[in-house]
Amino acid sequence: MQIIVIIFSAIIGIQVIYLLVFLIAFSKKRSATQTQQLPISIIICAHDEEQNLKELVPHLLAQDYPDFEVIIIDDRSNDNTFDWLLDETKKDHRLRMVHVNRTPPHVNGKKYGITLGIKAAKYEWILLSDADCRPKGNQWLNTVSAHLGESTSFVLGASPYEKAPGLLNVFVRFETLLTAIQYFSFALLGNPYMGIGRNMAYRKSMFLEKKGFNNFLNVTGGDDDLFVNQHATGKNTQVVIGLESLVYSLPKTTWSSFFNQKIRHLSVGKLYKFQHRFLLGLFVFTWLLTWFIGIPLAFVPELTYIVLGALAFRTIFLALIVNFTAKKMGQRFEAWLVPFLDFIYVFYYLVTGLTALVSKKVRWKN
Repeated sequence: MQIIVIIFSAIIGIQVIYLLVFLIAFSKKRSATQTQQLPISIIICAHDEEQNLKELVPHLLAQDYPDFEVIIIDDRSNDNTFDWLLDETKKDHRLRMVHVNRTPPHVNGKKYGITLGIKAAKYEWILLSDADCRPKGNQWLNTVSAHLGESTSFVLGASPYEKAPGLLNVFVRFETLLTAIQYFSFALLGNPYMGIGRNMAYRKSMFLEKKGFNNFLNVTGGDDDLFVNQHATGKNTQVVIGLESLVYSLPKTTWSSFFNQKIRHLSVGKLYKFQHRFLLGLFVFTWLLTWFIGIPLAFVPELTYIVLGALAFRTIFLALIVNFTAKKMGQRFEAWLVPFLDFIYVFYYLVTGLTALVSKKVRWKN
C-alpha cells in the first residue's frame, strides 16, 4: 500500500509540474516581430464544401489587409463548388481556384490539393485554413502578419470550435482547448511539435525546399502537425495568440463523427519525434492514472481525505489553468465544468487512444 501511495503522489506531482509549465509558458511576454505587412496567400482545400465556401469566402475577402490572395482548391467535388467558384473568381481578382480532377495513386487527397495550391501561390507566405472555418474578424491577416519575422518559418494559431448547446459541444471545446494549451506551451518554450491546419502559416520556399509532405504522402492527416513536427524549431517558430487571431470552426454534432476525427488526429501522433511522444504520453498517462489509482485509494479509510484533497487540488488547479489560458487566447470557457470534463476525459482518451494505436487505415474524405 505504501508503494501505491508513493506512486500516486508522484503522479499528482507530475501533473502539477505540467500545469505549472503551461502557466509559465502563457505568462511569458510576447512581442510582434514584424511591422511590414507582407503579402499572404490564403489556401483552403475543399471537397464538397459549396455551402461553407459561400459563407467563408466573403469573410476572407473582407480582411483589412493590403496585399493578399485567396486560393481555393476544389478537390474532386461532387456538388456545385466548381461552377460557383468559377463565377466568383470573375468578380474579385484576389480569389483564385485550383481544380483537382484526380489524385495520384497512394497519395492523400488533401495533401495533394494543398501542395498544388502552394505551388500556385504568388506569395512567399502561405496561410492555411479549412472551408468550415470562420475568422473572428477582419484583422486575422494583420495579427498573423505581425509575426512574420525574417527568421520565422512557422506561425501557429488557434482554432476553437463554435459554442453550441449540449454535452458534446462542451467536451469538444474542452478537448480542443486542452490541445491548444499543450502545443502553444511547447512552442512558447522553444519546443514546437504541432500546429492546427485551420490556422497556421509557413513559407512557400521552406515547404518546397523540404519537399513538402513527401515523407508522409500516404498518411491521412499530418499536413499540419507532422509537417510542423519535422521542421519547426524554437528559433523558426512563432505563435499568434489573442481574440483577433482566432479562426472558429464548426464542431462535430455526433459523438461518432467526433471520435472518428480524433482517432485520425491521434493516429498521426504515432509518427511524432520520440521526445514529443514521450512528453505528451507522460502527461496523458499520468492524467489517466490520477483517476484510476486515486479513486480506489480514496476508499481506503486512513487515506480518504488525503487522496480526495490531492485530487481536488489538482482538478481546481487544472480549472484555473484552463480559465487563464482560455482568456489569454481570447476565448471564453466554462471553467466550472472542468472537474466533470476532467473525469470523462479519462474514458474518452482510453477509447480514442487505444483505437488510434491499433488503427491502420483512416481517411479524410472520399
